[in-house]
Amino acid sequence: MIKRIFLTVAVIFLMMGCLRPKAPQTVPVRAEFVLATVCVIMLYDRGEPQVYEEVFARLREIENRMSFFMEGSDINRINRAAGIEPVRVPGDVFYVIERAVYIAELSGGAFDPTVGPLVALWDIGGATPPRIPPQEEIKKLLPLVNWQNVELDRENQSVFLKKPGMALDLGAIAKGYAADEAAEIIRNAGIPRAIIDLGGNNLLVGEKADGTLWRIGIQDPLDERGAYIGVLETRETSVVTSGVYERYFVYEGVHYHHLLSPSLGHPARSGLLSATIITGISMDADALSTAIFVMGHEKGIALVESLDGVEAIFILEDRSVLLTGGLTAGVDFFITNEDYRFF
Repeated sequence: MIKRIFLTVAVIFLMMGCLRPKAPQTVPVRAEFVLATVCVIMLYDRGEPQVYEEVFARLREIENRMSFFMEGSDINRINRAAGIEPVRVPGDVFYVIERAVYIAELSGGAFDPTVGPLVALWDIGGATPPRIPPQEEIKKLLPLVNWQNVELDRENQSVFLKKPGMALDLGAIAKGYAADEAAEIIRNAGIPRAIIDLGGNNLLVGEKADGTLWRIGIQDPLDERGAYIGVLETRETSVVTSGVYERYFVYEGVHYHHLLSPSLGHPARSGLLSATIITGISMDADALSTAIFVMGHEKGIALVESLDGVEAIFILEDRSVLLTGGLTAGVDFFITNEDYRFF
């Protein structure tokens, strides 16, 4: 993980050296560590410091409210009150939880914001040494993972977890929401184009100066961050990938990633290395990418193709690549790594 962060930062400074602002008061790109990842905002020649300040202040506010791990966050308050009482929360927190519950229902629980007890148990990428939890511990927690036991009171803007020990984790949706919020600030500032990269959650604002399509590399899930299997060409949209490479550990030769199956309590084994969602709302893209990774490509395709304005790229364990019907191989997406092929 540390190696990947250093690599990302090195790339950022290289970009800063290559992009010269038109005026001394503008900065083409800025990066900060927030939301537990390196967040990069690129505003090109319109990168005024006050806009960056507003964007990163909003990202920190979202982290302070929605972090699973941060003591005193609104999510932490909800989790501590599980089975005891409802907790009133700010409007943005309620909105994200409500959307998370909706996508949980839509995906049949493949995405489930109540996966918190399992996340804490596995602690993949956390401070504790990697370990495989005993099945008895996992079995004990599974009854606590059920989005249907989240009670939302819109009038009072409160959230109640019905069972003691339940815990919300918005880690698979909050970064997407944060990207949407950053884009809103940028648009309101009258900035015509921007790239928002929140640790691999990409949101493209406007269009390139020359009118050509944006080009987004899709990460090679079996290589270092920054190595791509191919390039997606697209207009203003959000591109979010969930994959086995993000947070993981290897124990006795077995790869354990952080994308947990809510029904089984183990890292999902769905036949996929990664799943990418392309759609206009980054919050939805974030949650849906997790959902379809857990579901696997057959159920994932069925879900995506039932939704308007949503497309997906699946990378299977045999290194084949599958696109949903709205994408065309060799037109919208090009494979550039000869180790991969279209399905």
